[in-house]
Amino acid sequence: MKLSVVISAYNGEKTIKDCLLSVKKVADEIIVIDNSSTDNTYKIAENYTSKIFKQQNNPSAIDLLKNLGFEKAIGEWILCIDQDETIEEELGEEILERIEKADPEVNGYYIPRKNYIFNRWVKYAGWYPDYQLRLFRNGKGKYAEEHVHEQIKVSGKTENLKNHIIHNNYQNISQFIQKTSVYAKNEAKDKIKKGYTFSYFDAIKFPLSEFLSRFFAREGYKDGFYGLMLSLLMAFYHFLIFAFIWEENKFKQIEEKEFVPEFEREVGNVGKEFKHWLYKSGIRKVRNPLKKILNKF
Repeated sequence: MKLSVVISAYNGEKTIKDCLLSVKKVADEIIVIDNSSTDNTYKIAENYTSKIFKQQNNPSAIDLLKNLGFEKAIGEWILCIDQDETIEEELGEEILERIEKADPEVNGYYIPRKNYIFNRWVKYAGWYPDYQLRLFRNGKGKYAEEHVHEQIKVSGKTENLKNHIIHNNYQNISQFIQKTSVYAKNEAKDKIKKGYTFSYFDAIKFPLSEFLSRFFAREGYKDGFYGLMLSLLMAFYHFLIFAFIWEENKFKQIEEKEFVPEFEREVGNVGKEFKHWLYKSGIRKVRNPLKKILNKF
């Protein structure tokens, strides 16, 4: 047996069928880790595999549950995907070819991922090619179990594949807020664990840095207004990270005499940062609906 596919699922009745169909042709074994779904996920999965393992749902330890799936796999290679992901037919063919002729020193492969957010493929703002290490030799890779949305750690040499995983990501704003609230709280705890020192400036710096990185440095503006909204949403996510850090610090108060002058200075720096990136990126020359808005800075 060559390839085991491990699928992590929770209330995925709307997407898991497509996921299973996409891997059916290439998988010698399909393992579904059902994180205590309350919908028809389990019943749908039964039509494609008998290896379905129920686990208690824990969004903050989702990677731990995936590791349990890896331990149950008996294939020489493991492909890990989520219920809202599918693989291109070309990717399936590429995977089979690579594992058949794999260099003995290569233990894992990074796969580019197309993220569809609000039903559109997002090409900029850091969302593509979004390489994910998802294919690896059995026994050579696992999640480090440090925080949500980390990469699989593989011992040994890795290479890249060229075809894609398709990720049907956030479907609506409510789903974005619900999921990122979990991720942000987990990341806040991880930062504190790693020695983060509380600074109230980060209430501005966290979201601002993320927005500038997404919208300018990673050219989110090339997706027009869509890119602007996604960059702002990701900035909000990083604001949430700080907010949860503040909560962990028992909602630490800053005296007004200290806070207000520094806040005014920080806001002034924000304007300078925007002007810097407007000129550096050449965005003023880009013809899109954002031009009138951004020219006001």
